[in-house]
Amino acid sequence: MSAAKRQALGRGLAALIPGASAARDASPASDGRGPDARGGPRPIPIEDIHPSATQPRTHFDDARLDELAASIRTQGVIQPIIVRGRDGGGFELIAGERRWRAAQRAGLHELPAVVRDVEPTQAFEMAMVENLQREDLNPLEEAAGYERLIAEFGYTQETLAERVGKDRSTVANSLRLLRLPAAVRGLVAEGRLSMGHARALLGLDAPAAMERLARRSVAQDLSVRKIEEIVRRERDGIRAPKPSATAARAAKSTSARDLSMRLTRALGTRVDVVEAGPGRGEIAIHYHSLDQLDALLERLVPS
Repeated sequence: MSAAKRQALGRGLAALIPGASAARDASPASDGRGPDARGGPRPIPIEDIHPSATQPRTHFDDARLDELAASIRTQGVIQPIIVRGRDGGGFELIAGERRWRAAQRAGLHELPAVVRDVEPTQAFEMAMVENLQREDLNPLEEAAGYERLIAEFGYTQETLAERVGKDRSTVANSLRLLRLPAAVRGLVAEGRLSMGHARALLGLDAPAAMERLARRSVAQDLSVRKIEEIVRRERDGIRAPKPSATAARAAKSTSARDLSMRLTRALGTRVDVVEAGPGRGEIAIHYHSLDQLDALLERLVPS
């Protein structure tokens, strides 16, 4: 990528929407798809606008789209969308897909748009930066966008962090999310796992272990702190401690405690009833001397 293009990217939205200086350089395309002579937004029929197949954002919340549509009905579209000419006719979105979707729900027939004459690769670059500056991407979309910018535009993590206004560690941690197995990323995208859970799972090395713990977390509604504790134990090779006898007794059901008391009274020594599942368990009879054992055997196993 040329230095000039990187400098334009660093200007963010200012590079996307032509100002007065850009207007002097702009000239309408002969096919009518270029920016208008003033270099500013112009109305475009909504049916002539098509979403980009490389849009970095993949999730659009229906409730928030409805809210935006209601605002558009009242206030109109305040900020124009950004588009480029499309080979098959019409225009391809660079920035503003949420506004385009909400405008359709609001029943608009036209949208104010700025037309930019850029290549498909540069259009993705612009869309990515615009979404990042608006914080419109979820963390997984952001990570995938970073990966594409590095792979397709030759950024290092340092230069990418500078261009999008983030710390290098933020970019590096975001890219680590792509190590998650597809099944775990799906749970995050569905909202069944938080990003805190996802980052904690990255402490495991094996994808199968990440997926297994992710599903356990969803099934048992484990906290992020609990996931971190389990990951620490697995990494250190420490088995989870067995519950103490006191804790085990505290966890007994009411019927098990009642049966323990009845047997203790009947035999004259402490008896524990340990439940192992529905209809299953163990009875532990305690004795403290051989004489006490002999007395118990005479009662339980009469000659």
